[in-house]
Amino acid sequence: MPSISAVSRIPNAGRLSIITSHAPSSECWQDRPFDYDYSRGLYFHEIIPGLIVGSQPRHASDVEELKNLGITSILSLQQDKDMHYWGVDPGEVHGTCVRLGMNLIRREVQDFDPNSLRRVLPSAVRSLHEELAKGGRVYVHCTAGLGRAPAVGIAYLYWFGGLELPDAYNMLTSIRPCGPKKHAVRAATFDLLHRHQGKHHHEFDHMPEEAFAFLNHQDRQHLHQSLLG
Repeated sequence: MPSISAVSRIPNAGRLSIITSHAPSSECWQDRPFDYDYSRGLYFHEIIPGLIVGSQPRHASDVEELKNLGITSILSLQQDKDMHYWGVDPGEVHGTCVRLGMNLIRREVQDFDPNSLRRVLPSAVRSLHEELAKGGRVYVHCTAGLGRAPAVGIAYLYWFGGLELPDAYNMLTSIRPCGPKKHAVRAATFDLLHRHQGKHHHEFDHMPEEAFAFLNHQDRQHLHQSLLG
């Protein structure tokens, strides 16, 4: 379990949490936490104060429910085709966010594509960091909230929370049962640390399994500079 001192470096970490988890049919989710069922509705967990990871908002009433729970920004990892597959109208979700004064941030990642996740993680985590630093409450979601969205949460805890990747991974997955891929987070860490050093993108593929799962103080500072400018 990560130390309190490490987690306390995260914006909002000292603020009282409003929600910890939510599922309209909790027994069903507990029985099959790795399955997505559109009919079950929103299913989410608050990982740290202000960072909520969950499943897709399906329509206006889901967005309204998030607003009532104090969510100020929605960070979506979905592509339009994901939403269309489940009959979700992107325009309805966006329009409801505008009507309610919520920020809708889209960082599209192709589902089940670790290279797509690798490319998008830096911009997604940067957006998450910026919203949390302003005191916002951010709902991060993909479709089921079991792969892309938790990977963003884990990368945030790793890059900005003072945690090493195994600790960040264990912290989030102990709260929200899911199985995001560590490989994409490690690969994105490699990319950020070697952005201006001429390292080829594919060099990471030949590195040991635990490469870039740990950061020293200097590496973390370098990563922040690369990520935030």
